[in-house]
Amino acid sequence: MSFLDRRTANVLLTILLFAVILTIGYIARAVIVIFAFSILFAYLIDPVVRFLQRHSLFFKDLRGPHIAEAYLAVLIFIGLSAYGLAPELLPRTDRLLKQMPALMDSLSTGDIAMVMGHDYGWDDAQALRLKSFLAQHAATIQGLIRAIERFASAAISGIVLVPILAIFFLSDGENLANELIGLVSTRETCEAARSLAAELNAMLQHYIRAKVILAGLSLIYCSAGMLVFGFPHALALGLLAGILEFIPVAGWMTAATAIVTVGVLTHSHWIWMAALLGVWRMLMDYWIAPRVMGHELEIHPLLAIFTLMVGGAIGGIVGIYLSVPLVAALRVVWRRFVLLAPHAERKPTQFLASASN
Repeated sequence: MSFLDRRTANVLLTILLFAVILTIGYIARAVIVIFAFSILFAYLIDPVVRFLQRHSLFFKDLRGPHIAEAYLAVLIFIGLSAYGLAPELLPRTDRLLKQMPALMDSLSTGDIAMVMGHDYGWDDAQALRLKSFLAQHAATIQGLIRAIERFASAAISGIVLVPILAIFFLSDGENLANELIGLVSTRETCEAARSLAAELNAMLQHYIRAKVILAGLSLIYCSAGMLVFGFPHALALGLLAGILEFIPVAGWMTAATAIVTVGVLTHSHWIWMAALLGVWRMLMDYWIAPRVMGHELEIHPLLAIFTLMVGGAIGGIVGIYLSVPLVAALRVVWRRFVLLAPHAERKPTQFLASASN
């Protein structure tokens, strides 16, 4: 009976190990995504924590109190924005949430067409045509409603878990990184691993900076447009649009829906505002965002667009959000190996030259 040689056995064990890791990663993909968003949220809050720690009179050597201060500042900011800029928004949101089940039922059955026809002065023929269209696509609408409910449930869970997990990365992230480096590297490769980790850390900081820039641009654009068209609570809605810019696809769609809905309910120039939002989305997705991301992460704008499209095709909203930092991380790793490869190739030559002398 013949046994496998040592080299073949090592290759098979390596392939088996990678297969097991990929299988575990696929099964636990939801958990991995939550941890990934927690890390990105920690990078978003970390500059605030560092600022508070640097300018604090007490506990400069401790991060825990300043993390609590940063979280408290975020909560106060959200509260002041909600109550100071839009005091009527929360009661309306509460009423909308209570009416949501009945609204969804009327949407799937088509009865909402009659209500809209009465509110907007449509004739009976127009209302019946819309009701017939909704009734014919009832199965599609119900499936879309169920998908929205699942997404909302997952989003609420993530909103609760991500800030909690980010506390651990904020308070002990450096020690976690050092332990991971010690786990995957040897004494000879430890310095190279630390240098690679430093580059990845800088890359993620630039990525978060790019997201903040894009959020600020959306806030300014939407607020200015709504102020021009006389929208109520323009600053609050602009702030909402800026915050939701951190969420790909679903974020800007939610912000646009909220802005247009407020415009319809308050009889503002919502059609013109919807047109401006459409123009802004085209500019943001195909001109502004690729260039900002490309500048911060040192990747070509066309590559950024391609990465977002591939990420969306593979992983949906999560793929869109994580595709750019993943490609940027792979670029850092690839560049590191490319830079180290020539040195590794020159060592044997240098050794032979010294031996011949």
